[in-house]
Amino acid sequence: GSMILDLKCIFVNENSSLPIEYALDMSGVEFSGTYPLKKPVKISGTVTNKASLTVLDAEITYEYSAPCDRCGAETAKEYTVKVNKSLAPSIEGEESDSILPVPAMKLDLDELVYSEVVVSVPMKHLCKEDCKGICEKCGKNLNEGECGCPKREIDALTAVIINARTDFALPAVSMTDAR
Repeated sequence: GSMILDLKCIFVNENSSLPIEYALDMSGVEFSGTYPLKKPVKISGTVTNKASLTVLDAEITYEYSAPCDRCGAETAKEYTVKVNKSLAPSIEGEESDSILPVPAMKLDLDELVYSEVVVSVPMKHLCKEDCKGICEKCGKNLNEGECGCPKREIDALTAVIINARTDFALPAVSMTDAR
């Protein structure tokens, strides 16, 4: 079951606060064919009622562990998502990124963590910003040094397609006519 926080005591009591420390197992969640969230996703923070405004202030941290999009080396990176939202006990009013509706004053932590992580996951996952990728001829990881294959000028477009081939957004492109 989900972790549901009953925040009624916070909503009705000025200057009350509730610490949040929680870890959610997201190891079964798939992103582009891999399961990168091998370790539990952690959230820590507080729900506070100040001047009749109930606010969630928290940080979600997770380790994204998957092969580098360019060279395929297994790469783990830590990411932090800051969450700062006003909690509204009713659904009415403005839909807004800064307002989180909590029907019946209950906050579903699993849902919150899940939705925040899913939108924050990196579009490109690289072992390092200037990853050189692999030689398309011999398959050597060029971060470890040159492979000795004769250099061939690849036009920019083909290079883009090769680098992007692991991204899910591009249709398959036949490389035969590009040569």
